[in-house]
Amino acid sequence: MNLNELPDDAGVLICGHGSRAKLAAEEFSSLPRSLQQRYPSLKIAYGFLEYSSPNIHMALDDLVAQGVKKIYAVPGMLFSATHARNDIPSVLTTYQEKHPGLSIEYGKELGLHDEMIKAFQARVLDAIGIKDSVKNEMPEPGSLYDTMLIVVGRGTSVTSANAEAAKLTRTVCENLGFGWSETVYSGVTFPSVGRGIEMACKLGFKKIVIAPYFLFGGRLIERIKGYVNKVAEEHPDITFMTADYLRDQEHVINTFIERISETVTGPEPTMSLMQDFQARLARGEVDVHHHHAEFQPHEHTHEHEGKKEHAHSHNKDHDKAPTKKQGHSHGHSHGHSHAPYKHIAHIHGPRTMINENICCCFMSQFPQYIIDEEMLVKPVREGTPSCKHPGK
Repeated sequence: MNLNELPDDAGVLICGHGSRAKLAAEEFSSLPRSLQQRYPSLKIAYGFLEYSSPNIHMALDDLVAQGVKKIYAVPGMLFSATHARNDIPSVLTTYQEKHPGLSIEYGKELGLHDEMIKAFQARVLDAIGIKDSVKNEMPEPGSLYDTMLIVVGRGTSVTSANAEAAKLTRTVCENLGFGWSETVYSGVTFPSVGRGIEMACKLGFKKIVIAPYFLFGGRLIERIKGYVNKVAEEHPDITFMTADYLRDQEHVINTFIERISETVTGPEPTMSLMQDFQARLARGEVDVHHHHAEFQPHEHTHEHEGKKEHAHSHNKDHDKAPTKKQGHSHGHSHGHSHAPYKHIAHIHGPRTMINENICCCFMSQFPQYIIDEEMLVKPVREGTPSCKHPGK
């Protein structure tokens, strides 16, 4: 549908996660600008769950102040993990309950839409020197059989989201004709980026493409580059090529338009993310919880466009110090906690990132014996904090 034809009292909200890295928040803001260029009359706002301004509450306030009574919200996220499935609909549900007469519809994550696959393939082809990839120029069959593709996914405790990253890897590998492919993850699951690349080097390929499936830059992208540089120094006989992340290229914007349009016209036969959340809420499987975007009082604020706003609403349970069994305590907290991950001790998983600024929400899940074992193998580097949340 033509989004310029939305009623005057309708608006669009793009929901992001947020990052400690200023670059990521700045790049995310390019999404609504690009959409506004295509649809000048569209009332659009964006907000983050945490770390960055504006938060989702501010963005909702902005739309309401413009007279919007019908909001179509979509997650600016690649896969449907905890933030897209639970945190964002929780914030939206709470806000709607506090504003009678306001209706909020919540759409689908970007997922493996054909346009997202094209966007990713364009980055991969750019990395190997095919500069006309935006014109869908494809390698000749056989030309990449000597090259391996490693896709870096975000990694989450939600198995289905990790499986989507693996599906993307296979799709792109077969579309472009790589000799082999593997999926590694920068987050809580396995194999971790460093361990995965090290293992890939044993397969004998002399050319390896590392392709992060991330929307925007930030600390995780810098960490990935650090792993690649480290392994490259140890394997000078292998040529490593690192692809750029997705950014706001045309294919990505096309996908957002599609997701917004689907939200306006109504859910597909399968349940929308909001319907799924509300069904689980009714069954008592999840709770509506206070989150950063709900403006709960806190002792520190952030400046945004000359206005002060409360930026954090901490989860009370998460603020409690971990038990001794968890083997780790930290001096700060976040508005959410990562879901427990049953493979937290996997030998090729997040334990390989201990002492490399792994998120303390994950650190608190490690039994003490795991931390002790990793300390023996990889002691804390001088001047490196043992726990520092990396953001995104």
